[in-house]
Amino acid sequence: MEKLRMHSPDLTEQNIDKIAGLFPTVITEGLDKEGNPKKVIDFDLLRQELSDHVIEGPQERYQLDWPGKREALFAANAPIAKTLRPVREESVDFDTTQNLFIEGDNLDALKLLQESYLGKVKLIYIDPPYNTGNDFVYDDDFAESTEEYLAKSGQVDDSGNRLVANTESNGRFHSDWLSMMYPRLKLARNLLAEDGVIAISIDDNEVAGLRLLCDEVLGSASFLGVLTWRRRPTSDSRNYSRISVDHEYVLIYGRTQAARFRGRNIDESKYKNPDNDPRGPWTSENLTGLASADARPNLHYDIVNPVTGLSYPPSPSRGWAKSRETVERLICEGRILWPSSPDGRPREKKFLRELQSNVTGFSTWLSSEDIGFNYMATRDVRDLLGAKVFDFPKPVALIEQLCAQVTADDDLVLDFFAGASTTAQAVLRSNANDGGDRRFIMVQLAEPCAPGSEAAKAGYANIADLSKERIRRCARRVAEDAGLVSQELDLGFRVLRVDSTNLTDVLRTPDALGQSELDLYVDSVKPDRTGEDLLFQVLLDWGLELTMPIIIEQIDGYEAFVVEDGALIACFDTEVSPAAVREVASREPLRVVFRDSGFATDADRINVEQVFKEVSPATDVKAI
Repeated sequence: MEKLRMHSPDLTEQNIDKIAGLFPTVITEGLDKEGNPKKVIDFDLLRQELSDHVIEGPQERYQLDWPGKREALFAANAPIAKTLRPVREESVDFDTTQNLFIEGDNLDALKLLQESYLGKVKLIYIDPPYNTGNDFVYDDDFAESTEEYLAKSGQVDDSGNRLVANTESNGRFHSDWLSMMYPRLKLARNLLAEDGVIAISIDDNEVAGLRLLCDEVLGSASFLGVLTWRRRPTSDSRNYSRISVDHEYVLIYGRTQAARFRGRNIDESKYKNPDNDPRGPWTSENLTGLASADARPNLHYDIVNPVTGLSYPPSPSRGWAKSRETVERLICEGRILWPSSPDGRPREKKFLRELQSNVTGFSTWLSSEDIGFNYMATRDVRDLLGAKVFDFPKPVALIEQLCAQVTADDDLVLDFFAGASTTAQAVLRSNANDGGDRRFIMVQLAEPCAPGSEAAKAGYANIADLSKERIRRCARRVAEDAGLVSQELDLGFRVLRVDSTNLTDVLRTPDALGQSELDLYVDSVKPDRTGEDLLFQVLLDWGLELTMPIIIEQIDGYEAFVVEDGALIACFDTEVSPAAVREVASREPLRVVFRDSGFATDADRINVEQVFKEVSPATDVKAI
C-alpha cells in the first residue's frame, strides 16, 4: 500500500521534470550526499538550448541581481517537513466556514498551500514590511542543502520566530529585503488563477526594487499599473529639511494578461436634462486643456460665441482640450455651454447616451474621498478593538475597492502578511454589500506584541491573536448591520497553525537502537497528535481544500472522518477491523487513508487492498 508523502512538494524536483519534458538532452545524472544517483541539469547545455548562437561562457544580461538571490530561489523550492494543525477553540463556525486563518511563517504556509490552492486564488493583497529601517523582515536560513533544510524544518528551532530588525546600517539592507520577498512572491504566483491579480502596498523605500522584482517573478507583460493614494491629509512637519512624503503605492500585476479590472460604474445621477434637449440627459464637461502654447500651439486660440460675438481666450499655461476644428463642430451642433459672464469659460455638453458603456476606466489615482487616510484606518481599528493596538493599518476601503474591481461570487482572496486582518474585514464587508460569497485566507506570524505596547496592555500576546480578534469583532458588526441578511453570510474562519510534521523524528540509525527501544518507533505518529491533526496533513498531501466540510462518524466502533460526502474517508485508529474496512469500501469514497500501524501484518494490508479492489476499485487507498 502506497504511503503519503507527508511534506510539502519538492519544487526543485518538479522544475527539473518540467525542463526534462521540454529539453530532454539537458538532463544528466549526478550523485546526492549519500552517493545515490539523481537527475540533475547540465546548465551549459540548457543555456545553449535557449540561445540562438554558440554559448562560450557567462554573458552580461539585463536582470535584477543582489547578494543572496540564489539562496532565496533555493528557499522557494526547498520542501519542508511541516503541516497545518487545526485549532478549533480559536475558530468561528469551524465546521461550516469557507474562510481560513493560518498562524505561522508565511513562507511555510505558502509552501503548504501549493497543491491545495494551485491556481485558485483570484486576488492576493499584501502589505509587507516597507523596509524603512525600523521594521522587521523574515530571517530565512539559506545556508544549507535541501536535505538539511528538510530535516531541520520539521523541528522547532531555539530562536523561535524568524523576525529580525533590518536597520539601514546593515550592509545588505536592500538585499535582505529582496531575499525575503523573492521566494514568497514566487510561491504566491503559483496560487493565482489565470485571471488572478496580486496587489502589493509599498512606499518609496522599495517601490523601485519591488517593481523590478515583480517584473522578473510575475512578468513585465503582466504589469497592470501602479495605484497611488494620499495617506495623510496634511504635510509631515517632523522634518522641514525634507519633502513631506504623503503618498503610498499599490503595485498591480496579473497572473497572465487575462487579468482585468472591471472599471468604475458611471454615476448616471450626474446627467440631467434641464433644457429638454432631445438628445437626452447630459452633463457639463471642462474644455480646459493641460498643454502650454510652446508644447501644443494648435490648442491655443480664442473661442468665439457666434451669437454674442464675445471672445474667450485660452489659459496661457493650459490652452483648450480640443482643437479649433473640433470646437467649431461642437458649436454648430449646439454642444457648447456659454458662460453667463465674460470672465467665465465655455464648457462642453456631454450626453449620457454617447458613452460606450456604463463603465469607465479605473484610475491610478485613488481619491482620498473614496479611500480615506491612514489615521482613519487607525481610528477604525481602535474603535473596533478598544485601543490603538496596531500601527499603520490600511483603510478597509482600499482593499474593498480592489475586491470590487477583481473579485465576485465565491472568489478566493489571500493575504499572507495579514497584520490586523484588514483584508478579511474588506472581504466580509464586500459580501455584505453585494451578496457575494467571497472567501479569504489570512496568514500571520505569531509575532509577540512589544512589552508595554497598547496591544500588550490590551491583553494580546501576539499579532496573530490580535488579527483573529479583529475578524471576530468585525464579523459581529457586519452581522448587526446586515440584520436578517447576515444569516446568509459566512462570518466564520477556520484556524490552522503551522507546526512540525505529525510524524516522529527518528534521529538514530537502526543499528544504534536498543532492543528495548524498538517498540517506541512502531507507530510513526507523534503521541500528542490527534486524528484531526493527521486529517489536515492528509488533506494537504492529497491537494484538497482545507475548508472542506468534515463529519466525524463511528464505523464499527472506530472513529472515521468523512470529508465532503466521501471525497475522502480517513481512519487513524491504531487498529481497524475487517468489518470496518469493508463498511468504508461499501461507501465507494474517492480516497481512503488508514494508519499504517492499524494493520498488524503485511497480510492485513494486502487484504485491505483486495477488499477495495473487489468492492470499490476506483477508490485511491493510502496509508500514513
